[in-house]
Amino acid sequence: MPDLQISGIIFSRTRFTPEATEKKSWKSCEIIVNFHDAGDYVNGGKVISSDSIFRAFGYRNYRLFWTGQAVSLIGSWMQRVAMAWLVYKLSRSPFMLGLVEFAGQMPAFLLAPVAGVYLDRWNRLRILLITQILLMLQALLLSILVLGEWITIWQLFLLNISFGLINAFDQPARQAILHDIIERKEDIGNAIALNSSMFNGARLVGPSIAGFVIAFVGEGWCFLINAFTFITIIAALLFIRTRQVAPLDGQLPIWASMNEGWRYAYRTFPIRTILVLLTWVSLIGNPYSVLLPVLAKDVFHGDARVLGFLTASTGIGALYGAYHLARRRSVLGLEKLMLAAVLSTAFAFVLIYVWQIYWLALIFFIFVGFGLMSVYSSGNTMLQSIAAEDKRGRVISLYTMTFQGMTPVGCLLAGIIAKHWGAPATFLTSGLLLILSAAIYTLFIPRMQQHIWHFYSDSKNHE
Repeated sequence: MPDLQISGIIFSRTRFTPEATEKKSWKSCEIIVNFHDAGDYVNGGKVISSDSIFRAFGYRNYRLFWTGQAVSLIGSWMQRVAMAWLVYKLSRSPFMLGLVEFAGQMPAFLLAPVAGVYLDRWNRLRILLITQILLMLQALLLSILVLGEWITIWQLFLLNISFGLINAFDQPARQAILHDIIERKEDIGNAIALNSSMFNGARLVGPSIAGFVIAFVGEGWCFLINAFTFITIIAALLFIRTRQVAPLDGQLPIWASMNEGWRYAYRTFPIRTILVLLTWVSLIGNPYSVLLPVLAKDVFHGDARVLGFLTASTGIGALYGAYHLARRRSVLGLEKLMLAAVLSTAFAFVLIYVWQIYWLALIFFIFVGFGLMSVYSSGNTMLQSIAAEDKRGRVISLYTMTFQGMTPVGCLLAGIIAKHWGAPATFLTSGLLLILSAAIYTLFIPRMQQHIWHFYSDSKNHE
C-alpha cells in the first residue's frame, strides 16, 4: 500500500496478516503506523527529515551521481592548477594565462544556447556519459604530451579549446539532470548545495595534492591522475536510472527554440535579474583565479605549493557557504544572500590589494570562496525553482553562459590589466566594480522578493 499523508501525519506502512488475506477481512489486519513530523517524507522506504542538510542523499541516483563526481572533480581541480602553472612556466606571461583560460571557456559562451535546446530534447544522462568519456580522453592526451616532453604553449591552447567545446554541453547537463534524479522540487536546492560542497571540497583537496605532485614529479602526472578519476563518474552514470524525458518541442527548429528560451528568460523578471548579476560577477569577479599563479610566484615569491594553498583557501570559504545553503528549506531570502555574497567578494578583493601579505591573503580568499560559491549556488537554486519544466534546459544553459562564457572575457581583461599595472591593482579594480554592482542590485531586491514569493506560492499550491 502506498504511503499516505493525512492532516500533517505520514502513515508509512500497512501490513496484512495471513489470516486477513485468507478471510479478505479488514478486521484481522495488523496495521503498523509510524508517526513522523509533518515536514518529513518517505523515499525508498526511508523516512527523510526535511530539516536534514543531507536529505538529497535519500535518493539512490543522487548518491551515485554525487560520489562519482566527488572523485572526478578532485582530478579536474588538479588538472586546472597544473594547466595554469604549466602555462605560466612556459610563457612567463599573465596575458598568456588569460588567453589560454579564454580559449578553454569561450566555447561555452558560443555553444551553451544550442546545448540548452538539446538538453530539453535529448536524454540528459546520455549527454553526460558522452561528455565524461570525451573529457577523459582529452586529459589522457594532455598527459601523454606533457610526460613525453612534446608539449608547447599552442598545444595547450588548442587542447583547452577542445575542453571548452565539451564543457559547453557538460556543465548545463550536470545542473539540469538534478530534476531527473531528485523527485521532490523542495530538495533541488539541497542537492545544489551538496553539489557545491562536493565541488569546493574537491577545490580544497585537488589543488593541495596538485601542488605537491607538481613539485615532486611534474605537471604531467596531474593530467594522468585526472584521466583515471573519470572512471568513477562514468561507472556511476552507468548505474543511474532516470525517468525518460520525452522531447518537448522537437517540432521547432533549433534557432526558434533558442529564441523561445531567450524571450522566456528576458520576460521573467527574477530570471533576467539573476542572469544579469551573475554575468557581471563572472566578468569582473570570477577571473581572479587566473591571477593566482602571478600572486603565488611574483607577489608572494612562492612555488606551486603556495598556489595550491591559495586555491584551497577559497575552497574552505566555499564549503562553509555550501553548508549554509544546504540548511535552507526554501528559495525565499536567497536574493538577499546574493547581495551579501557579492559584497563579501568585493571587500576581500580590496583588502588583498591593501595588505599584500601571504597569510592574510589566505584569510581573504576564504571570503572570496564563500562569496562566489554563495552567489552562483543561490542564483542556480532560484533559476531551477522558477524555470518552467519545458524550458529548464535552456534557462540553465544561459546560467552556464554567465560563468563559462563571460569568465574567459574577464580572464583576458584581467591578464591585460595585470600585465600593465600588476595583479594587486587588478584585484582592487574588480573589488570596486563589484561594490558598484551590489549597490545597483540593491534597487531591484524588493521587486525580486515579490516575484519569487509569487512563484514559490504557486509551486506549493500545485503540489
